[in-house]
Amino acid sequence: MKKIILDCDPGHDDAIAILLAAGSPDVELLGITTVAGNHTIDNVTRNALSVCAAYGIEVPVARGAAWPLVGPQVLAKEVHGETGLDGPPLPEAAFDLDERHAVDFIIDTVMAHEPGTVTLVPVGPFTNIALALRKEPRIAERVESVVVMGGSFTRGNVTPTSEFNVYADPEAAEVVFRAPWNVTMVGLDLTHQALATRELQDRVRAVGGPISEFVLGVWEWVATRFESLQQIEAPVVHDACCVAAVIDPTVFTVEKADVRVELTGTWTRGMTVANFESAPGKNHFGSATEQGDYRTDVAMTLDWPRFADLITDALQHLTRVRKGQS
Repeated sequence: MKKIILDCDPGHDDAIAILLAAGSPDVELLGITTVAGNHTIDNVTRNALSVCAAYGIEVPVARGAAWPLVGPQVLAKEVHGETGLDGPPLPEAAFDLDERHAVDFIIDTVMAHEPGTVTLVPVGPFTNIALALRKEPRIAERVESVVVMGGSFTRGNVTPTSEFNVYADPEAAEVVFRAPWNVTMVGLDLTHQALATRELQDRVRAVGGPISEFVLGVWEWVATRFESLQQIEAPVVHDACCVAAVIDPTVFTVEKADVRVELTGTWTRGMTVANFESAPGKNHFGSATEQGDYRTDVAMTLDWPRFADLITDALQHLTRVRKGQS
């Protein structure tokens, strides 16, 4: 069973990622850490606690970074509404926050487990992960891998070149990509294949119960909100892709790349520049003699039917558990 720490900024797609992680028998969710991104740290932390309270998810939740490492704060209120998780109603939190800061929770948890057994899954800005690495560099050699939702090699969604999670704290993203551990970049090129189509929505509707209603309400909000922001054929289920990859690494294909984050470009700050190992006539960063650092797995093509199965199976499992069934 894979052990994960889900670092998130709920956020509609983060909520689906929480449910997938909690509902998969193949994943042990060690804890949830929060970071400002989709909304303020107060709101995203409350949202994480509320999702857990609503659906009986009993794991530690630790509040994390309220600001990026260097630059001004960037939030996505225009996407996620005034609460950060507008749409379907949620109850108040039913338990208290972990007393530790998210950075300390991450360090303590990684160091307490056997090396190579904990996977970090940051699906918001990477601030907590970068701070944890700076405070305790030994975690780099102890985690199994880091599966991030962020970046892109073809497009942006907050600027023409930059994806939101990286743009919100590009210095933190550069720390994470350059650290000596295994990173999988699940960017927009992959997540825009992970659509909550009518077929998937019908399958979730067939599960029935409050969890099904919540997920459908999330997707209805996203579809309505994005109709006025950009053209999409169905809600995009970004963050759950990372959890799905931990459950089943075959859910998407990857290619090795040397990924760098642009920190100084006037128009390209936060851009993830991917130099693929397989590219004909590939160019190295830096001098002509510098060897490429091709160690980031960049997600390329999604097995959508398998992804849909993982979502549906997890919701069915959570629903059975909530009803007191095995």
